[in-house]
Amino acid sequence: MRDEQEHDGYAGYAGYAELGHEYAESADEEDAPRRPAAKRALLVTAGGVFAALLAVGGYGAYTIMNAVTGGDAPGTGGRQGAATASRAPQEPATAEQAASVATEFLAAWSRGDVAAAAGLTDSPETARAALTAFHEQVGARSLALTGTGPAPSGTVGEPALGFRVKAEFEGAADAWEYDSALSVVRAQDGRAVVRWVPTVIHPHLTPGKAIGVKPLAGPVTKPTDRNGKALDGFPSLRTALPQVAPADGAAVVTGRAVVISGGTAKEPEQLFVLTPPSAPQVELTLDADLQQVAEEAVKQQSADGKPASLVAVQPSTGHILAMAYAPQGGFNRAVAGGQPPGSTMKVITSAALLEAGVSPDAVVPCQDTTYSPRSWHNDDRGDFPSYTLTDDFTHSCNTGFIDKALEKLQPGRLTEVAREQFGLGLEWHIGIPSRDATIPMPGNKDEAAAEYIGQGQIQVNSLVMASVAATVQSGTFRQPVLRGDAKRVTAPGRLPADVARDLRSMMAKTATQGTARAPMSGLSGQIGAKTGTVEAGSGQATNSWFIAYRGDLAVAAEVEGGGHGNSAAGVAAAQVLKAGGKG
Repeated sequence: MRDEQEHDGYAGYAGYAELGHEYAESADEEDAPRRPAAKRALLVTAGGVFAALLAVGGYGAYTIMNAVTGGDAPGTGGRQGAATASRAPQEPATAEQAASVATEFLAAWSRGDVAAAAGLTDSPETARAALTAFHEQVGARSLALTGTGPAPSGTVGEPALGFRVKAEFEGAADAWEYDSALSVVRAQDGRAVVRWVPTVIHPHLTPGKAIGVKPLAGPVTKPTDRNGKALDGFPSLRTALPQVAPADGAAVVTGRAVVISGGTAKEPEQLFVLTPPSAPQVELTLDADLQQVAEEAVKQQSADGKPASLVAVQPSTGHILAMAYAPQGGFNRAVAGGQPPGSTMKVITSAALLEAGVSPDAVVPCQDTTYSPRSWHNDDRGDFPSYTLTDDFTHSCNTGFIDKALEKLQPGRLTEVAREQFGLGLEWHIGIPSRDATIPMPGNKDEAAAEYIGQGQIQVNSLVMASVAATVQSGTFRQPVLRGDAKRVTAPGRLPADVARDLRSMMAKTATQGTARAPMSGLSGQIGAKTGTVEAGSGQATNSWFIAYRGDLAVAAEVEGGGHGNSAAGVAAAQVLKAGGKG
């Protein structure tokens, strides 16, 4: 005998008890099995409520078109056979019968008695499997189901009843509530039963889908810039920001939600969030104002479809202040790209030559053509026998650098200087995935000659070359980072003070009198620059490279197919230096 405590979840029906009592007392009890008096009285009251609601709203009918694939046939009570066709149509369930079976069904479901609930449907086996899966996969702490009255109808003779589901979960601040509906039909043995369709559990649960609790996507931080400004509006940061992980040891909460998955949907349908994902706030080194300038500069230089990128670094700290690239999308070429840097590499070649005893004023003739044995020439044709090392740097003479480097430097020395003094080729961890520089050991003199002028197998990006400019400006390699708590590497050696001084002098002259003077024109204070022009293949436009600094701001930019270094890349870099550099 079921005690009255099982019906605590149906207190909401009490408001309708008086309305439905008279109707219930007059109902034909022969249409339902005999019950003990106490039990019958309790169910009659609840049944009267449903009957009254139906009487007020009209019977109607409610047909759910999607039946469970492979389930029992509706109206059979779980049995099929030839007798189905020969049996005469039965009268629809009465209002009291519909209310009674709905009350029992909802009561059994709410207390977790899936066998009893399934037995009150026209497809017991299918209903039992579905209700069991719901209880196990959703895992609510408590479940209360309350009738809400007549539901929209679609099939004549099937009373349709709405009900509200309220599920509570451990650890969830709020309860999950939603509305569903069921319709009542007669089984072939004459009983009134619930027509089983998966939408009884939830109106969006159709055949082929499943409902349960799943983890939400990993928590995504929404980092701010160094001044607390939002960064999620910048196109170049859309793919980068989700890659920023919380600090080591910070508390991260992976969320959970009730979802419906399966069917043709690519992504689960989120029904209710049990615990939202969360991650601690992360402050990046970026400067939102400078990032805006960088985005616009790259956009202008890539307007005709040319791939491009730019990175700005603070030499005194190594902080990355801006990074932008085009085309915007999944691949961040500013920090993950790899290509030869052209004559901007002559900064490192010059450092190696200066260390080898070649002074800035030493005569290093710039021949029209030289051989390694491969032939090499310059953009500006002609012989300049009186050029010094500084002149070769200022006017970007390829032949002078090749001749002097092949004479003075041992194979692999360029790779050593790049690693030991500029930190290139080390494993950087900037806060998001990035690509480190590749400066391989040359296999012969042709390969060595190519590397001395930034061609051949060298692979760098704007991040790497911005760091080169920053190292010259400050005299010290500080690994660039996107977040202050990133674990940095340090260079095995240090750029000698006199070498750093001479490099700054050579870059300053290039900015004011050499190949970089046009884009650097009008910029005051401590400035320095180096252009780079990279051969891209027969008949193809050259790639434009430019590195420079102004005060405590270093920038590198590249534009694929952008021509000479002082054109596309130089214009983009100068825009950022003008906005953020200090005299």
